[in-house]
Amino acid sequence: MGLALIARSRWRRLMVAAGFPLSFALSGLASGWSAVWWLLPLAGLALAYPVRTWSDAPLFPTGATALDGLADLIRLPANARVLDAGCGLGHGLQALRRAWPQARLEGIEWSRPWRQIAALRCPWATVRHGDMWAESWAGHDLVYLFQRPESMRRAVEKAQRDMRPGTWLVSLEFEAQGLRPHARLQHPGQRPVWIYVIREAHPAQGHHPHSHHSSVQCS
Repeated sequence: MGLALIARSRWRRLMVAAGFPLSFALSGLASGWSAVWWLLPLAGLALAYPVRTWSDAPLFPTGATALDGLADLIRLPANARVLDAGCGLGHGLQALRRAWPQARLEGIEWSRPWRQIAALRCPWATVRHGDMWAESWAGHDLVYLFQRPESMRRAVEKAQRDMRPGTWLVSLEFEAQGLRPHARLQHPGQRPVWIYVIREAHPAQGHHPHSHHSSVQCS
């Protein structure tokens, strides 16, 4: 149980802590199984969710209607390039398509099985295997993220480094500390959507609780 205490995030602590009573409960049922059967689920988890991605967000899908109304707040050019950075199984791509059906949608995902599933679910999008942090975000008109609070600072730095002025960074639920929000979209009972425009000057600005931005409440 000590491992659960040193895990760096709540969801990992829960996974580690739950593993001990679960394995104890199943040990009697599976006492006669070969050890290889215990390794198969672990191997599948490692394949689908590589260890190097554990510092990124876990697989939390974007809601189907989470981005509805976003196109009213962000006017993208025709045939705009929109990237879902860390697209998982493609839920974010589907929500982005609802907002901008004419956009050139792209997704990048480090897990090969997740990427393959996303490509099957979103045949109208370009979904590639890769590291969202290593590949450039330049050339995209909008980058969409559903990350963790701990990785948002890194996302801000990358957006300021890669993206050209006048393009957009959109984050589901978590604020991009260091950027002043252009707007916040809030659907009843759903996570907020934070909207940022990349500026010409790129000094990191501290977040102020009373910064002025528009907040759109959707009914």
